[in-house]
Amino acid sequence: MSYTGQADGEPGAGPMKSGVAIGDLMTGLYTATAILAALEHRHTSGEGQYIDMSLLDCIVATNSYQAQNYFTSGRVPQRLGNAHPNLVPYQVFRGSDADIIVAVGNDAQYAAFCGAIGRPELASDPRYARSGERTRNRGSLVPVIADVMRARTVTEWIPLLEAAGVPCGPVNSMRQVFADPQVRHRRMQVRLPHTAAGEVPAVASPLRLSATPVCYGRAAPLLGEHTDAILQGQLGLSPARIAELRARGVI
Repeated sequence: MSYTGQADGEPGAGPMKSGVAIGDLMTGLYTATAILAALEHRHTSGEGQYIDMSLLDCIVATNSYQAQNYFTSGRVPQRLGNAHPNLVPYQVFRGSDADIIVAVGNDAQYAAFCGAIGRPELASDPRYARSGERTRNRGSLVPVIADVMRARTVTEWIPLLEAAGVPCGPVNSMRQVFADPQVRHRRMQVRLPHTAAGEVPAVASPLRLSATPVCYGRAAPLLGEHTDAILQGQLGLSPARIAELRARGVI
């Protein structure tokens, strides 16, 4: 949060949390990878092992290149809004109607970008020609680009930039995400049978496996929905014993 959000002095400045629970999600993903590594070790050695996963460790690891920037320079990362600490221009700009993100990753892309927006002289300007110079001089370059970007709509900019090989994309709302043709083609929204609601929508798994595709059997259970089945099937408790535990308020 210390380096996420608007820069000091900008409207709305201050630490900003991410839109989803990054710590929880990344720990789950790291844990799945650790399990796969342990299984591979078991395949070759026949031995199991204990996996110790920490939310703290995983969120620290997620700092990635921001941590590496600090290690190599000694400078604490600062908030830059939607900008990238190492690449310029690599941020959100406002078109005449909506927001678009531009991701210029190297000098060749920058030259192509300048040509696509009709400002080729910005590519030869020694203040901006090289990536390091653009980063140091972002304060003078970004306002010029922002002014140019406001001249066209996002739907006009995207084909121009894509034709020039410049990565870009609209900033979509959740409604726009699930209306997107590619997202629909990939079937990223599914409907699952639900005990109380009949059917509920859910986000699909991104895993695409040819031999063992993901199966969607049911939605999240109601509170205690499978208690009896688990107590009977896994613990071998009789219906009478389960009824006794329920009468005592144990379950």
